[in-house]
Amino acid sequence: VDVRGIKTKSVNSGGMKVKANAQAPTEVNGSRSRIMNGVKTDDYSTSPAPRTFINQLPDWSMLLAAITTIFLAAEKQWMMLEWKTKRPDMIADMDPFGLGRIVQDGLVFRQNFSIRSYEIGADRTASIETLMNHLQETALNHVKSAGLLGDGFGSTPEMCKRNLFWVVTKMQVIVDRYPTWGDVVQVDTWVAQNGKNGMRRDWLLRDYKTGEILTRASSNWVMMNKETRRLSKIPDGVRGEIEHYFVDAPPVVVDDSRKLSKLDEGTADYVRDGLI
Repeated sequence: VDVRGIKTKSVNSGGMKVKANAQAPTEVNGSRSRIMNGVKTDDYSTSPAPRTFINQLPDWSMLLAAITTIFLAAEKQWMMLEWKTKRPDMIADMDPFGLGRIVQDGLVFRQNFSIRSYEIGADRTASIETLMNHLQETALNHVKSAGLLGDGFGSTPEMCKRNLFWVVTKMQVIVDRYPTWGDVVQVDTWVAQNGKNGMRRDWLLRDYKTGEILTRASSNWVMMNKETRRLSKIPDGVRGEIEHYFVDAPPVVVDDSRKLSKLDEGTADYVRDGLI
């Protein structure tokens, strides 16, 4: 009996002595309860089941679930391998992240774009601004993928050394059909020589699913000095960087040399001023 007048009983459990305090059962609302270490418990509380051989076995449901998961993963990988062997053309043409890549012997850059909801107008078709953004993005990504991007905006390392940058002198775009919201557009672009001191860049925009040509574009580029703001010839060092990527092909858009006639306010049917 300890100082509190409660009986103590030593229990030997695996070589470790454990003392359990106990006192006479008391009546609580007509049911017997026991005070154990200051915590009231009911006499009829369920005691843990004794450990048997069956209780010591692993959880078979968890083991079965793990085995099933492994088999399903293996089956999925096997189906993907079969699909790749059956459709190698589709695998080679996929661009899951839309980053673009160089194709056709390293001469053409290809990138896919998904037409977003904020890139369309009220008629759910892409705007001309969206298409022009795709042209600019693929042109710069082409230079970057080829390893020719210096510290300038599309300028090669040799151009940066000479304070040169590209200037677009002419741009022709023919839109056969505007893509709609949710369409995926595949853009191909390449470069070619244009005269002695110029470069030409062409684009083809196709519907990724059908292969239909949506837009054709062709542009002429020359070099300008940042300091003098004058046109410059292509230096030999710069030509050595870019001439390996020139494609010997005619432009996708026939050069239209027509010029817009100058407007005469005196003979115009309508004149509106104050436009911003």
